[in-house]
Amino acid sequence: MIKGLAMDKFQNFQHTYGVQLEPILGAIALLLVGWVIALLAGAGVRKLLSKLNVNRHVNSSTGHHTDIEHIAGRVVFWFILIIAVIASFNLLNLHAVSAPFSNMVNEVLLFVPRVLSALVLAVLGWVLATLARAGITRLLARTTLDERLSADVGVQPLSNNIGQIIYWLILLLFVPMVLSALGLNGLLLPVQNMVNDLLLFLPNLFAALVIGFVGYFVAKIVRNIVVGLVSSLNLQSAASHVGVKNTTSIPNIAGSIVFVLILIPTLIAALDALHIEAISQPAIRMLDQIMYAIPNIIAAALILIITYVVAKFVAGILVNLMAGTELDRLPAKLDMQRFLGSTNLSAIIGKLLVFFAMLFAVAEAANRLGFDQVSNLITTFIAFGANILLGVAIFIIGFWLANLIGDIVQRGRYNYSLWLANVVRVLIIGLVLAMGLRAMGIADSIVNLAFGLTLGAVAVAFALAFGLGGREPAQRLLDDMLNKAKEEAKKPSPPTASGMSNADMEVPLATGLGSPVGSSTASPIISPSETTPPATSTDNELILPDDPDAPINPLR
Repeated sequence: MIKGLAMDKFQNFQHTYGVQLEPILGAIALLLVGWVIALLAGAGVRKLLSKLNVNRHVNSSTGHHTDIEHIAGRVVFWFILIIAVIASFNLLNLHAVSAPFSNMVNEVLLFVPRVLSALVLAVLGWVLATLARAGITRLLARTTLDERLSADVGVQPLSNNIGQIIYWLILLLFVPMVLSALGLNGLLLPVQNMVNDLLLFLPNLFAALVIGFVGYFVAKIVRNIVVGLVSSLNLQSAASHVGVKNTTSIPNIAGSIVFVLILIPTLIAALDALHIEAISQPAIRMLDQIMYAIPNIIAAALILIITYVVAKFVAGILVNLMAGTELDRLPAKLDMQRFLGSTNLSAIIGKLLVFFAMLFAVAEAANRLGFDQVSNLITTFIAFGANILLGVAIFIIGFWLANLIGDIVQRGRYNYSLWLANVVRVLIIGLVLAMGLRAMGIADSIVNLAFGLTLGAVAVAFALAFGLGGREPAQRLLDDMLNKAKEEAKKPSPPTASGMSNADMEVPLATGLGSPVGSSTASPIISPSETTPPATSTDNELILPDDPDAPINPLR
């Protein structure tokens, strides 16, 4: 009876919940099976992609480390799992919950063919790009073009760079097809326009590259020809005779000039072939200005070179001519050799000739190049140099005159001859310094002020010395002059000219030198003491008269 009761309860439970329990168990089983299938499918996809080395190829192509294999496996796993979840919800009759997932899966399933076609196109483009890159790289590696370009231009080998350019160009051409297969029209239009512009630009780019490479090789060939020609003319040895160092290679300089002259028009033509106004026009204008400036640059260089050669030649001849004369002994005669040391005057003149010749050449070269400020600066410097030379000439002549006149004064038979000679030298040298500095134009106002102050100081010193030290002689001199004026005033007025002879017309001298001409009587102004002969003395000594009131005659 109890067993029957239990069976009745089980049947009632089965009848009540069995209808709901079976779908739940089926949904759980379906979800578990889907999960297992998703795991197996994800692992299989990941394993397959790993066998194909997708990660290595993608990372080597893009340069970025991305685990594509893992991402693809996870995408497959979740896609299958979502399908299993939708099936489980449908089994449970939860259509309101499964409907959004079902719509999403339907959209994905409708989009899968497009994805597969886009994937096939992408893989095809990638394979073609990889093969093209490998082929171009190996082809350039077998030739010597890569080594020549890298050696001449000084960059890394170009084979890898050219291969990368081809690779990305092919991939870029497949991008519009991939976007079209995916139906992404919003992205397709700008990418398609970009690719069309690139395809239109490729012929111009190819033409510019061809022009550039051809011009480069032509310029290189012509440079080698010019280097060989200049080397055969033996211009290097000729240049060494005029002072050009052997480290400066004349053939290489000539070859480089010719290379640049050919390469600049080539660059202009290459930029013009690009038809990019924003880039080509400024570059072409710049290169045109360089081409217009090249004749002036060559003319300026020729002016400098020819002037230097001619100046060195003329200076050498002039130095040899002056060496045969006694010009090199002139500094010793002027007592100025110690300032020159072991350098000869002729060598200095030769160097000055070359220096000023090059200054004129640099001024003219700057004028040819349009550097007016540099030309004016050098012209001013030349004028200043001329003033300096004039001042130096005045110094030399003045020093020579100072020594000459000083020697003449020093030959006198006086105790103070040496002192007086030094004074004369100092005075002449001071005057010459003032004249020379004024001729140089160095601070004219300062020179004038210094010279005026010096003369004023000398005059004041003389006045003070005469006024303080010669006060008594000056007083006696003034008294004599006043006495003479009084004596003249006391004389009677002379008779008329008709009744007097020429002898009577003579006026007595009041200087104490004796009677007037034609008169036998002595002058009343001269006292007996003034006619007393002075005391004798030896040479070069002061002569003192017997009368202490008589003026002192310092010279014999």
